[in-house]
Amino acid sequence: MTEASARDTHNSVIDRYSDLARTALAGGTPVDCEPDAFGDGRFGAAAYPGTDGIPEPALRASLGCGNPLAVADLHPGETVLDLGSGGGLDVLLSARRVAPGGTAYGLDASPDMLSLARANADQARVTNARFLHGRIEDIPLPDQQVDVVISNCVINLSADKPRVFAEAFRVLRPGGRLGISDVTADDGTDPGQLAVAERRTGCGATLTQQQYHDLLLAAGFTGITITSTHEAGPGLHSAIVNAAKPAALHT
Repeated sequence: MTEASARDTHNSVIDRYSDLARTALAGGTPVDCEPDAFGDGRFGAAAYPGTDGIPEPALRASLGCGNPLAVADLHPGETVLDLGSGGGLDVLLSARRVAPGGTAYGLDASPDMLSLARANADQARVTNARFLHGRIEDIPLPDQQVDVVISNCVINLSADKPRVFAEAFRVLRPGGRLGISDVTADDGTDPGQLAVAERRTGCGATLTQQQYHDLLLAAGFTGITITSTHEAGPGLHSAIVNAAKPAALHT
């Protein structure tokens, strides 16, 4: 993909999700797929138990394909970063788990999504959430700043996935953890059929599980596991991806 094409893809994603955020801010329910695509209760806020006290706009604006917090194993005092934080649901739930003493960051490229997330954090009276404006391909945090990186159905939208994984690796502390929910393409799926399914579900250029594994390995991650959870459409499956940054060597 050329630099201009990648820029166009990025801008298109921002425009789309800004529109969805404005819908949520206006009291509507954003929909990022065909009405019947995610109708089985395993997507969006329906994938999460224990959302008491979370503002309704955050639940309505949840556009994920799973629950990365189910495997993120967050602990009090840790710092967690959500790549593509949208309306803030994963950040608010993470902030609960890392309190006291921890911080949950949300990173999003859409100013409208950030406005929605900050309003949701204020309504939920969550004081240890921080929302950052920026691209997941260029995370605005220093090296080795966070203990856990999470993301929910966002990395498939990136036009430069190797850069996303390299940036996640950079900001993680040695021994840090990666927990991602994303949509993956089934091996051998017809490209035309896959493109139709991606449009129907609102996904971008999905990776196969092997491609996901290889890109994470190339970025330096170890302990990589990718587990399919449920079908997301013809030729597509939601999956949980776990990996770790190697711990520093002790001499």
